[in-house]
Amino acid sequence: MSQSTFVLLGIAYYIFTIVTIVIVLNLLNKKDKKKYQKEISELERDKNLIISAAVVSELNKVEPLVNNADMQELFQEWQRRFKEMRDLEVPKITDQLIEIEELFQEKKYKELKKKLAEAELDIYYVKTKSNFLLEEMKEITLSEERNRETITKLKAHYREIRNKYQNNKAKYQIVASPLDLQFENIDKLFGAFELSMDKNAYQEVGKIVKAIDDTIGNLELVIDEAPEIIAMGKILIPKKMKEINGIYEKMKKEGYNLEFLNLPYNLTESNKKITDIFQRLNVLNIEDSTFELKTMVEYFDSLYNDFDKERIARKIFDDYQRSLLMKVTKLTKINNKLINKLDDIKYSYDLNDEDVVVIDEIKNELESVRHKYDEVIELHRAHRHSFSHLAKQMEILNAKLSHTEEKLETALRTLGSLKEDELRAREQLDEIKIILNKSKEQMKSYKLPVIPKKYFVELSEATEAIANMVNELEKTPISIKVLNTRVDTARDLVLKLYNTTKETIKTAKMAETAIVYGNRYRPVNKDIDLGLTKAENAFYKGNFKISLENAIAAINILEPGIHKRLMEEYGE
Repeated sequence: MSQSTFVLLGIAYYIFTIVTIVIVLNLLNKKDKKKYQKEISELERDKNLIISAAVVSELNKVEPLVNNADMQELFQEWQRRFKEMRDLEVPKITDQLIEIEELFQEKKYKELKKKLAEAELDIYYVKTKSNFLLEEMKEITLSEERNRETITKLKAHYREIRNKYQNNKAKYQIVASPLDLQFENIDKLFGAFELSMDKNAYQEVGKIVKAIDDTIGNLELVIDEAPEIIAMGKILIPKKMKEINGIYEKMKKEGYNLEFLNLPYNLTESNKKITDIFQRLNVLNIEDSTFELKTMVEYFDSLYNDFDKERIARKIFDDYQRSLLMKVTKLTKINNKLINKLDDIKYSYDLNDEDVVVIDEIKNELESVRHKYDEVIELHRAHRHSFSHLAKQMEILNAKLSHTEEKLETALRTLGSLKEDELRAREQLDEIKIILNKSKEQMKSYKLPVIPKKYFVELSEATEAIANMVNELEKTPISIKVLNTRVDTARDLVLKLYNTTKETIKTAKMAETAIVYGNRYRPVNKDIDLGLTKAENAFYKGNFKISLENAIAAINILEPGIHKRLMEEYGE
């Protein structure tokens, strides 16, 4: 490509870029123009809505209602505010919009944006004032209709309340006077409402309607709750108080300490509270009255449970009062007898102080329980605590005493078992000697060519263990721990000897039987003859197990399975 071609391409690219930029800028400018045109149109529309026909209409509706100085003053104030918006504030906004239009035509968008924000804020401010003015005027122009509707509903509700009162007047006898007076006051308020409506005193009308609504609401509460308040305060609670006080005095005479209930003070305070409730009821104030009376009823009902708990607690206390004393006395006597014999027991069975320290612990625990028991009995005699408290203390003492009783029973079993262990050891000595003698007799009863060395070793060990056991039994004092070890050792060694004897004799018998059985095959098989010869040599040397193995191996040559049949014959 030539140099001139490159130049032409560069120029073409440059022109294309410039054209593209111009098109984009025009498009952006057109978009901004449409956006600002839309905002200006919306501001113009919002300005025109500030002084709406509704405001003028409401002003015209108010004018015929002006028939007193207050209304005249209020009407003039509304006119002034309306005129201020119409003649001053709206023209000011109009001038702002004209300036905005000029800036738009001149495409001064930076200044335009700022003026648009200012105008939007001013329009919002004036529009809000206009809405407030409209609402204030509607309060008057619509008040008659609204108030009439409200009063109609209140009158219907009032008639229902009055009928309920008239139909059940006997229930309200205590508060009949203030209720009748309140009904008269409501009738007067209804009359005042009509009078104010006739005079177009709409500001007063609102206050009267609210007063009627509040008074009827309070009256309804009184009509609904007064019968229950009167029934609880004049009948139910006084009856409960009298009955509970009677139970209280009777139980005090029977020896119950009921100071923890603080009943006299609570009865006095309850009477004060009831008096206050009925004083407030006379002025038709029942705030919290039902709740307070129900709380009293729950409190007095709970006292019946408290009385029952005290009666049950007294029975529990009386039972523990007798049983605990008998129990601690009995355990103390047992423990004292044990203490008196303790030196002999320690000497007889080689015990040290640590082995019997539990006896002193039991003694201290029994003394502590007895001391605490005496303290509780003293509190009872002094009438300083309720039976609930005393019974609880007795239950704690009984739990401690039960724990001590378990320790004493364990100690008795432990110390008692020392003598039992000695007697059992003497009985086992006889049994061990019998087993030893059986082992000797069995070994003598079967004429073995040679008695294995193992038998004599185990016989020596067993005989020595029995001698050690006899020596331990003849000692004074006897060490039960050592004695039990000697017994276990002697028993194990004698049983070991017995098993060895039994196994040796059994193996010898099986070997001898196998050799005799196999002799029939000696002439027909040299291997069998050789094997049986080895078996005989081992048998006469006392190697009965090897003898049996050689005999079985030899016979198996011609008669496989001989070992199994032999074992079955000897009960294996």
